[in-house]
Amino acid sequence: FPVTIAGELAGLKVLRIINEPTAASLAYGLDKKNDATILVYDLGGGTFDVTLLKLMDGVDFHVQSTSGNTSLGGVDFDNCLSKIICEKTQRNDYDPVFLRNASEKAKKMLSHMTTANVIVDKEPVKITRDEFELSISSFIDKTISCVNDALRDANTKTDKVDEIVFVGGSTRIPLVEKVIEQKFGKKPNKSINPDEAVSIGAAIQASVLTGKSSREVYLIDVTPLSLGIETQGGIMSILIPRNTQIPTVVKEKFTTAYDNQTQVDVKVFQGERPKTIDNLSLGEFKLSGID
Repeated sequence: FPVTIAGELAGLKVLRIINEPTAASLAYGLDKKNDATILVYDLGGGTFDVTLLKLMDGVDFHVQSTSGNTSLGGVDFDNCLSKIICEKTQRNDYDPVFLRNASEKAKKMLSHMTTANVIVDKEPVKITRDEFELSISSFIDKTISCVNDALRDANTKTDKVDEIVFVGGSTRIPLVEKVIEQKFGKKPNKSINPDEAVSIGAAIQASVLTGKSSREVYLIDVTPLSLGIETQGGIMSILIPRNTQIPTVVKEKFTTAYDNQTQVDVKVFQGERPKTIDNLSLGEFKLSGID
């Protein structure tokens, strides 16, 4: 478990690993509600995650479903602004580091202003919020597609979601709030710094585990991606489907590929693709001594 090792290398005693959306919910104080369905919208610099949680009796957090895109985030928005700058100046030979820094600065300005002036070669380049939003709209649509997947997996409709929580710096972009408000008919909760929500929630959970807090919190998580083994022909045979509540135990019978086979290689994979070559390999072991 790399996360556990990372914590120990940092000098921390790792008592439990909790996922980011659950931690964010704790930070927002949503455990003070009796019963609620919470959607956590986490749009960071390079990844997007959405999680649907069910809170019961103010203490039980049940993760209902998760979805996301591991290659979508603030970097994509920076790239869109870089293209706008190059188009307006009719140049493509800028230093990549300079262009990235200028784009990120413009992105932050456009989160609280309708126009940003970026200085390029001592000349200001004017970029409007409308231009920026038009360039990133396809990426925001992809996040909504993931939101729809999470709602479908949890068999929940938009009007049943009581609270939408924002996590990640890229949620500061006004278009994100606008699209989410249109979809759910309510404003998202932005009462906490989205960059700090996860760490604050983790600290709250740590205080509960060490007995320094009187709060009662019970977290029940799910596996975000399907787990399975490779069968003959490189087929992904799923044993634990995505969004299965964990911990869990699964039993299934498999036969050998040919007669008098005394050992098999068991290869474990994570992912949703039908072929194991397209999924992530988690490890393997040899099962020998078969009668």
